[in-house]
Amino acid sequence: MAANLLHTTASNVDYVRARWQVSFSVGGMTKWLHRQGFSYKKPKGVPHKFDADKQQQFIDDYQSLKDRAGQNEPILFIDAVHPSQSTKLSYGWMKAGKNQVKVVETTGSRTRLNLLGALNLQRIEDTVIREYPSINAENIAYFFGAIRETYPLSQKIHIILDGAGYHRAELVKEVAYVLNIELHYLPPYSPNLNPIERLWKYMNEQVRNNVYFPDAKTFRETLRHFFHVTLPEKAKELTTRLTDNFQILKPASSS
Repeated sequence: MAANLLHTTASNVDYVRARWQVSFSVGGMTKWLHRQGFSYKKPKGVPHKFDADKQQQFIDDYQSLKDRAGQNEPILFIDAVHPSQSTKLSYGWMKAGKNQVKVVETTGSRTRLNLLGALNLQRIEDTVIREYPSINAENIAYFFGAIRETYPLSQKIHIILDGAGYHRAELVKEVAYVLNIELHYLPPYSPNLNPIERLWKYMNEQVRNNVYFPDAKTFRETLRHFFHVTLPEKAKELTTRLTDNFQILKPASSS
């Protein structure tokens, strides 16, 4: 039973009858499943192309990098995010009952921001955030310059980033070299190895989930206030959430 993910209790009734010639009612099957330790919940999705061996190799290499870099060479995780003005509905506590569902205003506005972020787990309050018209190699290069406004040129920086085409462009590599930045690429399909993804999730929790933005100006100002005011204020509270305690994925076939 544990190997089969069946969507409904009735499907389990049919499966058991066909496999073992044992009949249950839907109510009886529900009780039996609970007694056997089953609960009704969503499965956890994993990228179907991720490579567990490459992810483990990255983790090993990252630990070695931390040992070499010490306190003198900061390690930054960078990524792009594209929050939109459209209302992001999410779970929340409400009174029980069909007629007690809270109503939230929504908008279908397609206004969105193209943000680049650089997260130093040792200095969360100094997270670098910039907005660009688009995310491409040229703006990645500009972003490296923005990072250098926080860290002196004499201090080598290690940047961990995914393998997107614009991250691997020659322009990006050349600017990184000039700015004393060493690039370290994540394995393919490995958002679980980039802690800045947790920052994006926290951002949604704080200022986007179930929030209606009446216009693009309000939306943009809310996001800017979060990154430039709220995040530095909350940095100490986030040290246990924004960490390099990486989630280890398991292939779906072995789950």
